[in-house]
Amino acid sequence: MPYIKIKDKNLYYREYGEGDVLVFLNGMMMSTTSWSPFIKFFSSEYKILLVDLIDQGRSDKADTFYTQDMHVEMLKDIFEKLGYHKVHLIGTSYGGEIAQLFTLKYKDMVRSLILSNTTSYTDEYIKKVEKEWYQLAEAHDDNLFLNTVISSVYSENFYKENIKWIEGNKKQIKRILDKEWYKSFMRGIISTYDFNVNNQLNQIRIPTLVISSDLDTVIPMKYQQIIYEKIPLSRWIVIKDSGHASIYEKPYEFMLVVLGFLKTMDFKLNK
Repeated sequence: MPYIKIKDKNLYYREYGEGDVLVFLNGMMMSTTSWSPFIKFFSSEYKILLVDLIDQGRSDKADTFYTQDMHVEMLKDIFEKLGYHKVHLIGTSYGGEIAQLFTLKYKDMVRSLILSNTTSYTDEYIKKVEKEWYQLAEAHDDNLFLNTVISSVYSENFYKENIKWIEGNKKQIKRILDKEWYKSFMRGIISTYDFNVNNQLNQIRIPTLVISSDLDTVIPMKYQQIIYEKIPLSRWIVIKDSGHASIYEKPYEFMLVVLGFLKTMDFKLNK
């Protein structure tokens, strides 16, 4: 399996295609396999990097609690080892937070920023959601955890209309749920508690696409509106009739929105 050693930890990654590099950053419960439906579509024109950060997917677990800055520094090391000088960053939810932090610290390495269903700060509402998830993980009750967390990331109609697919997804996730997985999940949640880049967003001066879902109750639209209003070169797209997991509920719409943004940006750069 393709692993890369970063700061004494093995990180799992996959590369596909050729061209400008698109880096996909996972949400809390995601891994590289979560992006599988998008590989063929994007790798026909771009080079894709999928990576499991520490405590995600097949990568090593953390030894202790950490801040999100750890992911930023590891990403920088990965890019340098793989010879990436400039990348497009695509981050959803937790991955969107890492993408913002990385761009603020290493802006010269980022061509564009795509932020889906994410926030620029952890306020009391988001902490409330995360603390509920933390307590569920702490209880180690697989059924309660999956039924509560999974149902919260989808819109009501999608959940009802795709119940068989969702139940199958729950079974797959259940196979990897053990004490170590729950500990990883809990560490990830704690790493977000001090996240706040609101007052720095105006420093991001690269083309940015902000994606919302109108039925997202985990990180509602108002949080993406703040990002859009504060980043000067940003666009804001709302995916209708979708919950937090828009990449699953509306995958084709998500892909077309992202590709359209990238193509428009490329046209302007080459004009």
